[in-house]
Amino acid sequence: MSIEKMPRVRLAHLPTPLDEAPRLTAALGGPRILIKRDDLTGLAFGGNKTRKLEFLMADALRQNADVVFTAGAPQSNHCRQTAAAARKLGLRCVLVFTAGQHNEPQGNLLLDQLLKAEVVYTENDDTDAVMEELAEEERRKGHRPYVIPVGGSNGIGTLGYAGLVLELAQQLFERGLSVSRVYFSSGSGGTQGGLVLGARLYHASYRLIGVSPGRKADGVKANVARTANEGAAVLGLPVRFAPHEIEVNDRFTGPAYGISTPESHEAIRLFAETEGILLDPVYTAKAAAAMIHDIRGGAVGREETVLFIHTGGTPALFAYHAELAQ
Repeated sequence: MSIEKMPRVRLAHLPTPLDEAPRLTAALGGPRILIKRDDLTGLAFGGNKTRKLEFLMADALRQNADVVFTAGAPQSNHCRQTAAAARKLGLRCVLVFTAGQHNEPQGNLLLDQLLKAEVVYTENDDTDAVMEELAEEERRKGHRPYVIPVGGSNGIGTLGYAGLVLELAQQLFERGLSVSRVYFSSGSGGTQGGLVLGARLYHASYRLIGVSPGRKADGVKANVARTANEGAAVLGLPVRFAPHEIEVNDRFTGPAYGISTPESHEAIRLFAETEGILLDPVYTAKAAAAMIHDIRGGAVGREETVLFIHTGGTPALFAYHAELAQ
């Protein structure tokens, strides 16, 4: 089955813009830089999870769900977009939060409150088990829960970024451009899983360089391969991916997930000052820091054209105001 025939509910403003970044290029003395603006998908301040939620929420509606569960850290972009999608479709939303950075009602957490998401805090790192227990309680009450994993990273969610590869190919073709490298944040694996699946489906030849915001590369690669394989299975395609085929850079994670770094702070300021584009401190800034490092270090040739996928997360900036004001 093709992606175009899969059940889907339209939540995103697509295609997202493909912007040139000439002042950033000049500041780095490097290659031509393009930015895929998935921060502009439009759902509750946008972000990459909206593409995944188009397929996940369609599956929830197909199953006649009346309440949606998902999980993450308190400043989770995925949780914020899931809550917005649920409200848009008339569903309840329950968010399961683990301990994390910046638990004050600011940034994404403030938006979750405005969206009237029901929040459950847990000290159990196995959020899948916690969500299933809560979902079972809902079933006993006569409700129909639908559980979305962290980041929307499963076979159905992966289809969102497999589709982006075709969208990007059309935009590049219209401009007569090609890119050699694509940089983006890769946390729970669904975004990169979709990209590697889409690259295989649509014969894209660029390098896909995922940048981990917190986990070791091996763990991220395993998740990327899993989600890509699940996505292929959903489509009924006889293709397989192995972790060793996946490229993940884990040198810019800093002390831990959710903790910003001097390199991410510089990336935020550089994008803002040169292009008027705002990055978030948890995901996109660390991915941008990796790209900046590669350009400055000469790993990327001046004659190349590289793409940065801005996966959103801007609301988290406000929760990190103390760090960024330093």
